[in-house]
Amino acid sequence: MKKIMINLDLENLKNGVQEIIDFIANKQTKEANNKLLEVSEKLDEILDHTDDDEDLMQISHFQVLLNQLHIKINPTDSE
Repeated sequence: MKKIMINLDLENLKNGVQEIIDFIANKQTKEANNKLLEVSEKLDEILDHTDDDEDLMQISHFQVLLNQLHIKINPTDSE
């Protein structure tokens, strides 16, 4: 049951990332940033509740992707 919940959470993360990308494409920076914060918090929650190596690898991919999206949305933060 726990694995099913993690998979559902990861699927929701994918959808959230797609929303962020759509906001960026539509030049809706504020909305993209808000969604990024929401998805990042959810990712942290998932990370706190999993110890499966496969899930941790997927989570790390999301962490890298969210970091890249943050840089895209907030380029002055990375300088």
